[in-house]
Amino acid sequence: MRVVSGIQPTGNLHLGNYLGAIKQWVTMQDEVADAGGISLFFLADLHALTQPVVPEQLAANTVEMAAALLACGIDPAKSVLFNQARVPAHSELAWILNGTARMGWLNRMTQWKDKAGKDGAGQSVGYFGYPVLQAADVLLYKASHVPVGEDQKQHLELARDIATKFNTDFAVDLFPLPEPMVSKAAPRIMSLRDASAKMSKSDPSDQSRLNLTDSDDAIVQKLKKAKTDAEPLPASFAELGERAEARNLVTIYAALADCSTDDVMRDFGGRGFGQFKPALADLAVAKLAPIRTALATLLADRAAVSDALVAGAARASALAAPTVAEVQRAIGLQI
Repeated sequence: MRVVSGIQPTGNLHLGNYLGAIKQWVTMQDEVADAGGISLFFLADLHALTQPVVPEQLAANTVEMAAALLACGIDPAKSVLFNQARVPAHSELAWILNGTARMGWLNRMTQWKDKAGKDGAGQSVGYFGYPVLQAADVLLYKASHVPVGEDQKQHLELARDIATKFNTDFAVDLFPLPEPMVSKAAPRIMSLRDASAKMSKSDPSDQSRLNLTDSDDAIVQKLKKAKTDAEPLPASFAELGERAEARNLVTIYAALADCSTDDVMRDFGGRGFGQFKPALADLAVAKLAPIRTALATLLADRAAVSDALVAGAARASALAAPTVAEVQRAIGLQI
């Protein structure tokens, strides 16, 4: 089993990033390692170039994202952690696969269609073609499985199409078709101020999110002020119906406590938010404080974090090299 997944290096990670992706990665790495497989997690700094970047900010964000992953539990002894740009084979394979991918396939990508309807002509060529780089990211390591959310399944299907066409065009059995790993446990965490919107670092209100760097007091105060309603919690999660803010807070509690939402309702059904919010705050502090402490320690020695990425890139490059050689032979680049 070989699992590959990437995340763009953005600053100011928050609870939604942790519960929606990183926590799942930590669980996955342990399960894959126990099964004798290998997990590769990378910082997608090449993907970040599809939009305008500030060089110093991109470099800082990459180190900070790596530190956050390490602080949350990604273990270089169990997984391969690296940033994309340090493994040039990603770029080389992406360019080669550009000759296999078809314009029509990329035009059908939902995210591109959304952009094209607004300002497609103003987008970079890289933004149009980044799904091919995504395909290269996973095919380079002959991934057997790729963790994806529902909004990314289309990109994995494209990777499978590219793999199939390459294998057919050059009469080789080179790329396996990676299978999706859609985690049903990954929750969708919404804003603390507006539960119709996802928790996001781009929200102008810092009160809308719990940052991984927030102090204990900030966590308590943000949850105390989180938008709710006046009704008590019912006996089951289904009974929350359209109470979006209540559903969001219960979802956060369940994700932090590693239990079901109905378990939360069993413990708190009939109680108001005056009792539930302090309990949620205590739980959030208990879970996030160790991450904040570990993150601060790691960021105090950024050179060590960068060294960890270099070591991970060396391991990733060693895994990628045989695939690149096979591809070059298949298409006639090795004479």
